[in-house]
Amino acid sequence: NALGISNHKKGYLMSNVSLEQQVERLTAIEDIKQMKARYCSYADNGYDPDGMASLFTEDAIWDGGDFGRYEGVQDIKSFFSNLSNEIVFAIHPVMNPLITIDGDSANAKWWLIMWCTMMVDGKKEGRWFAAEYDDYLVKQNGSWLFKHIKVEGKFLASHEEGWANQTG
Repeated sequence: NALGISNHKKGYLMSNVSLEQQVERLTAIEDIKQMKARYCSYADNGYDPDGMASLFTEDAIWDGGDFGRYEGVQDIKSFFSNLSNEIVFAIHPVMNPLITIDGDSANAKWWLIMWCTMMVDGKKEGRWFAAEYDDYLVKQNGSWLFKHIKVEGKFLASHEEGWANQTG
């Protein structure tokens, strides 16, 4: 084609997809990226429980593995309202998004590499945390919301010791 883009490669422009459908898909992907950025911003702002809760459906699930599993927006909000007592500082950069749109539902996968300060035995400790996010989202009333977040931790290591002994 004129753009030099192969029509047979998955994820690229397809000849049977209208320009309007392509714009809708790209808009949904960008909306989801912005929503995840808000999630990270709320997390980096003391795990703002009201902000975090505003991004979830009423029946959502947040499954953080060793951090626990919380069902329903009120349970999720309660978890985040207490988390800043354990993690007193955090930076949540997420990267490498893989986002698949299917009408009013979507799946988004991200990598997280987090720097944080955690309370350990009453003392502040610098930590490294790496994880994969696997998010399922739905579009309700024109906005994307989290239906299910799964956080698969890869390591949580002290800053001094690093992660080398925790990874393969």
